[in-house]
Amino acid sequence: MPKLDLNRISMPKQEPLVRAKNFNEVALGYTAEMAQAEANRCIQCPKRACVDGCPVEVDIPEFIDAVRQGNMRDAVRILKSKNSLPGICGRVCPQETQCEDTCSLAKKGAPIAIGRLERYVADWELAQGEMEKPEIARPTGRRIAVVGSGPAGLTAAADLAKLGHEVTIFEALHIAGGVLMYGIPEFRMPKLIVQTEVDYVRSLGVEIKLDSVVGKTFTVDELLGNGYNAVFLGIGAGAPMFLNIPGENLNGIYSANEFLTRTNLMKAYLFPEWDTPIKAGKRVAVIGAGNVAMDGARCSLRLGAEEVYIVYRRSEVEMPARLEEKENAKEEGIIFKLLTNPKQFFGNDQGWVTGMECYEMELGEPDDSGRRRPIVKPGSEFTIDVDTVVVALGTTPNPLVSKATKDLEVTRRGTVVADEETGKTTKPGVWAGGDIVTGAATVISAMGAGKRAAASIDETLRG
Repeated sequence: MPKLDLNRISMPKQEPLVRAKNFNEVALGYTAEMAQAEANRCIQCPKRACVDGCPVEVDIPEFIDAVRQGNMRDAVRILKSKNSLPGICGRVCPQETQCEDTCSLAKKGAPIAIGRLERYVADWELAQGEMEKPEIARPTGRRIAVVGSGPAGLTAAADLAKLGHEVTIFEALHIAGGVLMYGIPEFRMPKLIVQTEVDYVRSLGVEIKLDSVVGKTFTVDELLGNGYNAVFLGIGAGAPMFLNIPGENLNGIYSANEFLTRTNLMKAYLFPEWDTPIKAGKRVAVIGAGNVAMDGARCSLRLGAEEVYIVYRRSEVEMPARLEEKENAKEEGIIFKLLTNPKQFFGNDQGWVTGMECYEMELGEPDDSGRRRPIVKPGSEFTIDVDTVVVALGTTPNPLVSKATKDLEVTRRGTVVADEETGKTTKPGVWAGGDIVTGAATVISAMGAGKRAAASIDETLRG
């Protein structure tokens, strides 16, 4: 067995005080020398546990070995044979809890930086100016409608197109990419990368129809009745959740969806060059502690806030955000107010938020999520002065499609009932995957669902 090298290569980043004032990408990526050094650490173990940890089953040892040997074309081909969106995954996948967590070197505390190498390969291909095109199977004569162009929809569409099917994506917004465009900030996911990978999916023969609101413009039943042999629902979970406490309707209180959509998709951070105003105050509180909350807090800082708080009712141990996102937020000066929960908001005579009364919390026994339940400390109320609040408590699926689709079973939470392995729903001819089934989750889990559904659709249509 090769000698273990536990010196994991760190990735260069913009300095915190510099990046907190701009929307340029924070992580700068590996150089060729860094990528080769990191690839050389891989011991090419026979168990391939890293592949088992990948929701889309990328041939990780093989693409890393190609990087090690300098065969970058092979690295691209191997990577994209299973993953159509490597530039996206290399930036926002939680590798630390998936492929890197199952890496043999993880036991020594230094797993191979699989995500960073994936990003390096994708960025190398982009720099060459031409995309690696896979072999497309002979046309099957089958037509498939994919609703939504987020990670699940793009992955399902790409896989089905490669199998020879005629695929059309219907996207409600004016630009494709779903949450990758409206939710994730430029400094974490450059929109050039997203659109490059959307263009790659188009290059496989996929047609993308924008401004097409399924459930409003036309229904799933109309798609099935107009020549489509199958429909895949990948519309995500775009409806925000709220606190439901007094004062929540005051001006200056945003859902994270609105705040991030205005900032990212509608380019409010480039105002007045882009005519999308956004009020980001001097003292901002972001309620929640997932990746979306970190995005909201870090955007607020870049939009000119002087103090930004992450307000979370549990401790740091229970935070759902990625370690990298928490570290970046702390480095940039975000203030973490933990074991804190809002009770009510206060406003001025003009109806703008001016303050937030909170409880101090303590942790009890674990609840259904496996995390310790937060309990209010009696008499612990205190007030924080704020002029902007971003509520980032999670999302649920928009009910537009489910309400307009007969025979489609949904849960009490509004998620679509679908088989975990195949994506089949209760309605014949309709599959679903991603956040519309699971509720808000990760980009890579949505991609995995799109991949499994594509395989099931192909198998079903071939009889």
